Amino acid sequence: MKEVSALMDYRPEVKVVDATLRDGGLVNDFLFPEDFAKALYEANLKAGVDYMEFGYKASKELFDVNKFGPCKFCDDDYIRSVVGENDTDLKIAVMADVGRCDYKTDIIKKADSPIDMIRVATYVNTMPAAIDVIEDSTNKGYETTCNIMALSAAQESDIKVALDLLGRSPVDVLYIVDSFGSLYPEQIARIADLFGNFASKYNKKLGIHAHNNQQLAFANTLEAVGDGVDFLDATYGGMGRGAGNCAMELLLGTLHNPKYKHYPVIKFLEEHIQPLKEKGVVWGYDLQYLLTGILNQHPRTAIQFTKDKRTDYAEFYKEITSQE
Repeated sequence: MKEVSALMDYRPEVKVVDATLRDGGLVNDFLFPEDFAKALYEANLKAGVDYMEFGYKASKELFDVNKFGPCKFCDDDYIRSVVGENDTDLKIAVMADVGRCDYKTDIIKKADSPIDMIRVATYVNTMPAAIDVIEDSTNKGYETTCNIMALSAAQESDIKVALDLLGRSPVDVLYIVDSFGSLYPEQIARIADLFGNFASKYNKKLGIHAHNNQQLAFANTLEAVGDGVDFLDATYGGMGRGAGNCAMELLLGTLHNPKYKHYPVIKFLEEHIQPLKEKGVVWGYDLQYLLTGILNQHPRTAIQFTKDKRTDYAEFYKEITSQE
């Protein structure tokens, strides 16, 4: 039986990672209300969340700072304006997207930064570049993860090579990422087993980041917990790119570790997430995202469908399947 079947108990190794500012920022160009990040930080502290991901360390050469909010770039001074010296148990994370960050200059030594963890996002075919970011970040004193995106579109033989390369790197956590929201719990179990073999061999931890195209982000995260995955990504209200992510309120309502508190999450949803929706910020499960998830496609076409306020779902289905 899987460990998750012991629903009256908890596994103390499990860590909850809040990705609201980072994945949620993809919905609104990181243009959150002024008090949003501070309120989220305080909610995470009260809820017992283990890590808070502030956003990307995006290159200011590639991205116009005038078109995005501060969590696109995560300057250390900005993070300090929210968390101060963060003399708490909550750790701060940022994401370095391979090929889209100037990590050698923008990521400074951990001793001089409020950041604790660098999460490196990569595809299988850019693994050498990802390992360079990992090694640089490790040498600067950070915890590191490697988030392997679009796993559902990768060959298993290539994934094995990538995991072996990562195993021999100093990375701390290997992340399963269902970028297209196309995976089912049975597939997550097999992938977790594959990742687990390398994690055991090289003494690494495992994490999961799930998308909700088929309304399976929560189910897939629970499956991963039962398969020995420790680092669990979630967002408040499921806020995230396209169909969104595993919802924090679902996850903390299921994990029975007494350090996690549900009420601060519910309060933040009422006071900060619901107003975003009322102002017209759009994310979450919808038919167009289901279709790209079923077809194992990147959700970019569904995101554009949503932006265009289209409702001709049958025509969209024909477009993405090339059926007439």
